[in-house]
Amino acid sequence: MTKKKLTLAALALAGAGTLAITASAQERLVLPGGNWAAMLDRTDGGHRFGNPAAETKLIEFMSYTCSHCAQFARRGDGALKLAYVPTGKISYEIRHLIRDPVDLTAALLTHCGDPKKFGRNHEAITYRYDEWIEKARTATQAQKSRWQFGSLSARLQAIASDLDFYDIMETRGYSRAEMNRCLSDEAKANAMADRSAADAERYGITGTPSFVLDGKLLEGTHDWPTLEKQLKDAI
Repeated sequence: MTKKKLTLAALALAGAGTLAITASAQERLVLPGGNWAAMLDRTDGGHRFGNPAAETKLIEFMSYTCSHCAQFARRGDGALKLAYVPTGKISYEIRHLIRDPVDLTAALLTHCGDPKKFGRNHEAITYRYDEWIEKARTATQAQKSRWQFGSLSARLQAIASDLDFYDIMETRGYSRAEMNRCLSDEAKANAMADRSAADAERYGITGTPSFVLDGKLLEGTHDWPTLEKQLKDAI
């Protein structure tokens, strides 16, 4: 499988610096149901599903502009939540590797509002990947100019409008004003970019999706069949 290379420098976020995650970053969010499959934690780096004390810990590093990540979301994501997470033996965390401004726009929107909405927000963006990525590929020069110039919030809002992210997130119950507040959060954007760069360096990640199992990068693992075999061996 061809790996997508990271292009973190393409973000060019003005004034990006290392920003501390707020004290609420470890807030635990237990969804209705009272079982491991319905537990969601917001972590320093992303969102974790399942038992936070699970012996086996899986982290997926994904990018929204990565086609292989969209494929994994449709196949592996559901399989993990249905067959592995409910056992309490494994937790599954999703983290972002920010590759470009479109990726950043999508990531900010999936984090928008109540953290317990992340799972469905993530699905909403990834499941409609084929639709909005085609709009990105066929964007006019005028559209691309709007994505590249002006304030960060203006650029991200232009991307959200041109790629129908607003429409997608409205189906999740978000208002345009709420989404614009999230897209204007430069502190959050900078923190995401900083965390992305730090994770890529820490684990030696060069493509997405990539997976870290119990602190170790799984070399050559970028799809569900390959990952599932290693999970079975680990558990």
